[in-house]
Amino acid sequence: MEDNTTVLIVEDDKYIMSLITMYLKDEGYKTLAATTGKEAISLFYANNPDIILLDLGLPDIDGMEVVMQIREKSNNPIIVVSAREEESEKIRILDLGADDYMTKPFHIGELLARIRVAQRKLNSMVSPSNTEIFNCDYLTVDFDKGLVFVDDTEVHLTPMEYKLLRLLIANRGKVLTHNYILKQIWGYGETGDAKSLRVFMASLRRKIERDTANPRFILTQVGIGYRFVEK
Repeated sequence: MEDNTTVLIVEDDKYIMSLITMYLKDEGYKTLAATTGKEAISLFYANNPDIILLDLGLPDIDGMEVVMQIREKSNNPIIVVSAREEESEKIRILDLGADDYMTKPFHIGELLARIRVAQRKLNSMVSPSNTEIFNCDYLTVDFDKGLVFVDDTEVHLTPMEYKLLRLLIANRGKVLTHNYILKQIWGYGETGDAKSLRVFMASLRRKIERDTANPRFILTQVGIGYRFVEK
């Protein structure tokens, strides 16, 4: 790693906490550890960590409350690592501002890959590379400012949703396979993660489509992937 990125680990399971801490330190990351939601918020305000790994099932307050409080002050990446598997739970936490969601049990290699993606996102926040404005029907994306408008009203996308939208627009008219999208966004491609990708796409569609049952922009190619309309 080129710099000493600090990761705040919020986890009340001591074994999982020790495991993640060990691997992150081996990779050169600095770590902070919190076992409760209130401790996590306190450490966040005191240290301003670069990336947050967050379990939702904390002993004092729900992890969703932690996300909301962090998002009031920072747009730094939040990766949720939770045993909750319900799609509605995933969509809700993404809508609140989380960038990524992993379901326990997880492979440490996948976690490290997602952290690397979050690191790249941090770097891209400093120097955006796209300076054009994209218009299609009632959707406008200002890539220079990182703003998205639907019917001339600004909508908030999470960093992961915005990255997905940029990828789709950059390849509009082309069918992007599940694996291709996973590799471009998360840095790996596993067919088993198509379900997680579907959750992100559902959340993105709800924000930019007038009618999610009959989408105008993001079309599903059943069993293959997704395609953004040409115009």
